[in-house]
Amino acid sequence: MSVGHNLQTSGKLRPVDLARRHGLSTQAVRNYEEAGILPTAERTASGYRIYTPLHERALAAFLTLVPGHGHATATAVMQAVNRDAVDEAFQLIDESHARLLHDRRTLRAVEDALRGLTADSGCADSAVFTQTFIGPLAEELGVRPATLRKWEDAGLVRPRRDPVTGYRVYDPADVRDAHLVHQLRRGGYLLQEIAPLITQVRTAGGLEPLEGALRDWRGRLSDRGRAMLRGAAALDAYLMVRD
Repeated sequence: MSVGHNLQTSGKLRPVDLARRHGLSTQAVRNYEEAGILPTAERTASGYRIYTPLHERALAAFLTLVPGHGHATATAVMQAVNRDAVDEAFQLIDESHARLLHDRRTLRAVEDALRGLTADSGCADSAVFTQTFIGPLAEELGVRPATLRKWEDAGLVRPRRDPVTGYRVYDPADVRDAHLVHQLRRGGYLLQEIAPLITQVRTAGGLEPLEGALRDWRGRLSDRGRAMLRGAAALDAYLMVRD
């Protein structure tokens, strides 16, 4: 007889019991079951759900997975496990770890970019960039010209217009700002979050205002990594009782 079977027959829980143990509403527990996050519960003759310690392990695994992997991925992982597609669940987790690795590499890229911007002077030296136009700058950054126009509308870059041709002209400081916006966007920052940072960089004449943002970014990545470890332990505990 499997451990999972022993758990299922060792105790019965009402929806309210399961909900209270995890600070949830009973409706949330029912919703999780309907979504496939929890195994299907048995019913009494009168139709009431009967949960077991196995369901509690499943719920604990899901809630522990969410902080590291996000609600959508955690849901997909539990759905896969509950239909015995464990390899699919592992692939989802691998992909989530790959995204975290990509984000770490992006952070390093931002830090490298800032080191390049602050080389020799300790501040944002626009002289390391050259004046350019929208097409070449978009190609340099690997974005579409429309993206640069969107950044301009948000006040993140402020190119001047050539008085004769009307073309946008990006001075060295504009090119610097475009590089910073591009890196921060890659790091997951929203345009409205980037705007005050760019304003501070312009006002201060240097990149010091970004140091706090980078520390916060690094901290969030570390938190995600540790949350993934906790999620892995909780999922492993659930897999063990299902065997």
